[in-house]
Amino acid sequence: MSILLALAAAAQAPAAAKPLTPSEIVAQAPAAAWSEVSPDDLMVIDYQGGARTIIELAPAFAPVHVANIRALAAAGYWRGASIYRVQDNYVTQWGVNEGGPPIPASVVKKPPAEYDRAVRGLTIRPLGHSDAYAPRVGHAQSWPVAWNPATGRGNLTHCYGMVGVGRDMAPDTGMGGELYAVIGHAPRHLDRNIALVGRVVEGIEQMSALPRGTEALGIYKAGTVARMIANVRLASAMPVAERPRFQVMKTDSATFSAYVRARANRKDAFFNIPAGGVDLCNAPVPVRRTPAPSSSSR
Repeated sequence: MSILLALAAAAQAPAAAKPLTPSEIVAQAPAAAWSEVSPDDLMVIDYQGGARTIIELAPAFAPVHVANIRALAAAGYWRGASIYRVQDNYVTQWGVNEGGPPIPASVVKKPPAEYDRAVRGLTIRPLGHSDAYAPRVGHAQSWPVAWNPATGRGNLTHCYGMVGVGRDMAPDTGMGGELYAVIGHAPRHLDRNIALVGRVVEGIEQMSALPRGTEALGIYKAGTVARMIANVRLASAMPVAERPRFQVMKTDSATFSAYVRARANRKDAFFNIPAGGVDLCNAPVPVRRTPAPSSSSR
């Protein structure tokens, strides 16, 4: 009788809740899990023809380079510049503007090598999984980071969509006039060798879907370019009504922790076998357009 009662109780027990997928966790994230991106940190690239790419800058990791980029944008440095390099599974690069506006006097021509920084002051959420390129990896201030506890230094990582500063051979560090975006498998070997200054938050297809350059390193043939740039502005320099607004998920939130766990252990109707782990660049920080206020909150 006791066995029958146990079976009956088991049959009446509620079914276990279906685990949420990463996209469901993001869709259901509360407002408190999101942080508004400052308009001073949004760089808007408008192309000839009407397309647009928007980049979030990372002044906490490369303050001098970001200050240079802001000054260059304010001076109209990139008007008439071009995307001149598209290398398959690697990067799209832009910024050459022969005969364009002069470099503003405030720009630091030889910035320091802002390839890493002290981790002191950063709230880091460890990923919890091993990495081939660094002793530790995780997320800090809504950015993917790697760090070494022995040195106390950390750095942004070359994940898809990240934006870096083109440079010549060392000791050159690049002043920020030429930039690139990662459009392929994460080239993590570039970490701590180049200044990373941000990430594409919208319009990556305007860079990744271009024809590949046919010359060495994906550079376009002389006299040709992949795409012309009409203007580059900070969102803070645009009329308020026209400013794009974005939010990034707070990486110290419970929602983000649930999201990373789901990325590492996904099992649903499609994923039959959970991976049991996740690569840093395969746990991208969610970004969204800032939702319009609801009628009840107006």
